[in-house]
Amino acid sequence: MATAYIGLGSNLAHPRQQVKDALADLGLLENSALLAASSLYCSPPMGPADQPDYINAVARIATTLLPLQLLEALQGIEQAHHRMRKRHWGERTLDLDLLLYDDLRMLTPQLQIPHPGITHRAFVLLPLLEIAPGIVVPGKGPAQEYLSNLEDQEIVKLENH
Repeated sequence: MATAYIGLGSNLAHPRQQVKDALADLGLLENSALLAASSLYCSPPMGPADQPDYINAVARIATTLLPLQLLEALQGIEQAHHRMRKRHWGERTLDLDLLLYDDLRMLTPQLQIPHPGITHRAFVLLPLLEIAPGIVVPGKGPAQEYLSNLEDQEIVKLENH
C-alpha cells in the first residue's frame, strides 16, 4: 500500500459541500482507504481576483492504485462533481491534485509528483502539515521549512466544517 496526499479545492457551487462530498468520495475509492482529512481552509484565489474565495483541504489515503491510476480516479471524481474550469487558475467546482505519493519523484506529461506548487502555497501546506506534521517533500526537504516564506498569503482555518 502506498500513502498519497490529495489536495482538494473548490470555489463554485457550494464549495464547502463540494470539498466535503469529495472527501467522502475519496473514502469510496477502489483499492484505497481514507486515512485522514484536514480541516477546511478558506483563501483568496491564486489567479484572477474577480472570483470567489476557495475552500481547501488535504486528505491522506492508503492505496494500491499506481500514480497514473490514482490520477485517473481523481479526475473521475472531479467529473462526477461536474467540474467546470472556466480559465487558467480560475474558478472551479472541484479540483483534486495528487500532491505526494510515498517518496516518489515522477515527471510525465500527465503528472508531476511531488506537485510542483506544494511548497509555494499556504492553502496546501497548512492543511498538509495539520495531518502530517513532519512530512518531507521528496527532493525539497521538510514541508514545515517552507511556511515562513508564505506568511503573506491569506488563509483562514474554518472552525465549523
